[in-house]
Amino acid sequence: MTRYWQAKNQFFQTDTTAKYLTDKLSIAPPRVDLLPVQGSFGWVVETLRLDSIATFTLALGLISSFDQAAGSVISACLNDANTTQPTLALAQLLWDLPGQVLAIADISHPLWRYGLLQPANTNQAGVDWHSPIVVPPVVANSLLFPNSDLPQTLALLKSESHSLFERANLVALRLRTRAKDRLRVVPLRSAIGASASVVIQGISQVTQRPVVELQSHAALLENTAYLKSLVTFCWLQNLDLFIRVDTLSCQSCDAQRRHSYLLPLQSIPIAIFLEIRERNELTHLPNTLLLPIVEVPHLSYENRVQYWQECLDSTAPHFNREIAECARRFRYEKETIKSICEALKSVPQVLSETTLFSACRAELDLDIGELAQEVRPRFTVSSLVLPPKQQALFQEIHHAMRTLTQVHYGWGTARVWNESGISVLFAGAPGTGKTMAAEVLASLLDLPMYRIDLSQVVNKYIGETEKNLKRLFDLADVSDTILFFDEADALFGKRTEVKDAHDRYANLEISYLLERMERFKGLAILATNRKKDLDEAFLRRLRYILDFPMPDIPERKRIWQQVMPEKVDASQIDFDFLARQFPLAGGHIRSIIFNACLQTAEGFSLESSNPPQLTMEPILIAVKREYDKLNRSVSLEQFGSYAKFIEGIDRQ
Repeated sequence: MTRYWQAKNQFFQTDTTAKYLTDKLSIAPPRVDLLPVQGSFGWVVETLRLDSIATFTLALGLISSFDQAAGSVISACLNDANTTQPTLALAQLLWDLPGQVLAIADISHPLWRYGLLQPANTNQAGVDWHSPIVVPPVVANSLLFPNSDLPQTLALLKSESHSLFERANLVALRLRTRAKDRLRVVPLRSAIGASASVVIQGISQVTQRPVVELQSHAALLENTAYLKSLVTFCWLQNLDLFIRVDTLSCQSCDAQRRHSYLLPLQSIPIAIFLEIRERNELTHLPNTLLLPIVEVPHLSYENRVQYWQECLDSTAPHFNREIAECARRFRYEKETIKSICEALKSVPQVLSETTLFSACRAELDLDIGELAQEVRPRFTVSSLVLPPKQQALFQEIHHAMRTLTQVHYGWGTARVWNESGISVLFAGAPGTGKTMAAEVLASLLDLPMYRIDLSQVVNKYIGETEKNLKRLFDLADVSDTILFFDEADALFGKRTEVKDAHDRYANLEISYLLERMERFKGLAILATNRKKDLDEAFLRRLRYILDFPMPDIPERKRIWQQVMPEKVDASQIDFDFLARQFPLAGGHIRSIIFNACLQTAEGFSLESSNPPQLTMEPILIAVKREYDKLNRSVSLEQFGSYAKFIEGIDRQ
């Protein structure tokens, strides 16, 4: 290490440039009363109390960030044309006391710990002597230009005064008073749509520290080096950081490791406000980092009404009823309500009930993924054929959803019933009209409808079914929605006597489904072919139970007539005979007519002026095929005088 000292000293004494630089470096540092700017190079040196070698190494790492000519100089110093970035080996070569550089190689040194320098790679002993040492660009920008703008991935939260509830206020006081010697994580558990930024703004008022939000895709969190550079930047600029978790982008993540990217940041003394959905997302983080979880409240119905009125301003008094309905049906937070109102004001048209509700629906982005499929209603109320008793109950369900806002908030039932919507059981054999009835309700109520196949939601792994259901209801609770749970037998069929853990969890899953249906704020419809599998305790938890019986003769005749395509000549069809002879459900009748049309269409031309005509022969053949498909027997006697059409079918 000492063999070059004599030559080096002679160089600095005889070379004009070297002597000039030596004189400049020997100038006394600025007076203490001239405090450096927050986040600048001088501020870092003073705050971390860096010694001369640490200051030199930081400057060496910084040089390549702002001087493109540094690369050739570094290559010349190292006598290596391939090395253009500074290294610890270069620092040792240039420093008068090379042994002092050993302290910098320790990965726990503040230069590395605070993220001011980033090594290309590390080993257990420390930093590789020949690996480049680099100051991250956002950090270099702060060190050199401390008053420059924020990086594009960070946005300053507006400083607004908000009242804090007890837990949030206690957390704010702890942030303000506790020693700022390490990272502190403030988890904020919020339901989908709830605005965590409002709570953070209130905490920021107490701590007197600005907060910036990370505005980027969640995949950025996988780039630990870049994230650490942003956290270092926040420390330099006296900022705290808000990470808003995009739940959908984390569906495939292991919940227990979802926030493990925070672990390398533990030594940087800022507060990170971390939005979470579930407590188990934090299990991978040490308790020393965590502050108590802050629950983010939803806007209440009254708050939503008030905010709608504030945002709509002078037009609000003319739409009190519509605002009340919007506030119940669309459980949006302030940010969403504000953006909707701004969009409505920017459109040059008169505000109406239609435009208000359309704007609210347009804002709804219910991405349930593979758990559900959106259903576009195909049927109107005239398509639904039910006995008088069931028809009356169907109308009651319709009226109940229509008057829910008035009864909950006008008559005062919301608190007692937890603002819940309507939960219904549709029970009946396949094809009796359960799905059709749900679609008719969606059409009448003008609500989005989602079909959930419970056979797909039910998971063979213990506890996974409940997680799927929770995610589904949490997403759907943002707005009034019809959730139609089809194939419920997949869940009810598992309900048996408790013999093992799987049986016990099967029963818990049923209970959880019914409990969430009870407090779901929209319309939840459970369809089953096996009502008998539900005990009375479960049935009592449902608001309505609508049984779909097999249609009798008059109802079957109406169904046969209604499902006939409007452009088809049905004058040759004996509807009385079909209704009397074949006790089929509406779904089977619809399938028969469709199959008969398919077999008849080949003989008709689209250019023909005469309408296509259906006769009894293709219909009765389709009837026979439908019975065969259902594995049900049908005798020739049931076909009466039309038996000749199907006599040879079984021999074909």
